[in-house]
Amino acid sequence: MTTPVKRLPRRMPGWAKVVGALVLVLVVFFAGIRLSVIPGLKDLFGTDTHDRSGPALLKSIQDISRYDAASGNFQVVVDLEKDARFLPDAIRGTRTLYVGAGTVDAYVDLGKVGENDVKVNGDRTSATLRLPHAQLGKPALDPDRSYAVSKQRGLFDRLGDLFSDNPNGEQAVQKLAVRHIGAAAKESELTARAEKNATGMLEGLLRSLGFKEVRVSYGN
Repeated sequence: MTTPVKRLPRRMPGWAKVVGALVLVLVVFFAGIRLSVIPGLKDLFGTDTHDRSGPALLKSIQDISRYDAASGNFQVVVDLEKDARFLPDAIRGTRTLYVGAGTVDAYVDLGKVGENDVKVNGDRTSATLRLPHAQLGKPALDPDRSYAVSKQRGLFDRLGDLFSDNPNGEQAVQKLAVRHIGAAAKESELTARAEKNATGMLEGLLRSLGFKEVRVSYGN
């Protein structure tokens, strides 16, 4: 009668243990740098910035005939949240709170003024001008006054950020801030202020040239 011999469990090779431990240490090490949980690591492995950009090239020149008569400063708080279907926010999802500050210019395009839009009497003492209505320029976001207040990311998003940087991470909230600033400019009295300022500028200019009566109107 024979007694079965129990096989001892196979032990992990020593080299496999060393490799596994090394990988674990590297993961914790780089995660500590990324999340700043280990004090002093960012200073020890800090980066130096070198600007090796080439010279800027002039691509084209455009003549501008518009008169920038007013400029509005705007600020908006953008709260952008992106959720994943069928997953809780703690697992997958982002929410960014962003303060966007920018300007919108209002201008009068003097290049559209034709010969029939300017009338001067014989002794050059009276002038009548008809100008196009003021328009709004494109909103310009000020990066020095715009900033992210907070960023909340789910577990999967945080793991994805450990070993990769996303330079366009704030592009969505920046575009949304520009859209809101542009909408606010349309609801403001910026174009009316621009027409008032343009009228004052032209009246002062023509009176300095000897005109005693100056009339300025607007229409398309």
